Amino acid sequence: MEINEYLIKSFELMRSLENVDFFAGVSNLSRTEFHLLREVILEAEKGKNIISSELARRLGITRSAVSQIVTKMEQRGIVNRVSSPTDRKIAYICLSESSMAVFEEQCKQANETMKRIVELYGEDKIRTFFNEYVELRKVVDHVMKEREKERGQSEL
Repeated sequence: MEINEYLIKSFELMRSLENVDFFAGVSNLSRTEFHLLREVILEAEKGKNIISSELARRLGITRSAVSQIVTKMEQRGIVNRVSSPTDRKIAYICLSESSMAVFEEQCKQANETMKRIVELYGEDKIRTFFNEYVELRKVVDHVMKEREKERGQSEL
């Protein structure tokens, strides 16, 4: 295979995996909403609250997008905005009473989908795929750091 074909196959693989929706047709939350709720839950488990800008950073989306998503989730009773007692400009995104039930149901559905995938593909093959991915990712990260250093040196 030529180098360009590897590049094209890499893009196709990334796009196809990114578009896998484990919640399709059976979900209360979109993938982004699920990830957002997961981050809120992780902070709540630590006894902490989280603000929109931190959610935006973790999810890789804008604060405006987080605000829109939180508004929709708030209207559905999944999360709440709670004002900071010390700073009026800060609002924490907190769990509602129904948050855990919604999250756990979504996890159950996603786990059921993954279970079926593992059954069809095979546990050994899945494990090998993930192990190979970890190794490939290390190499990709290494090469990207080298390329970054090369670009930095060429700018001097």
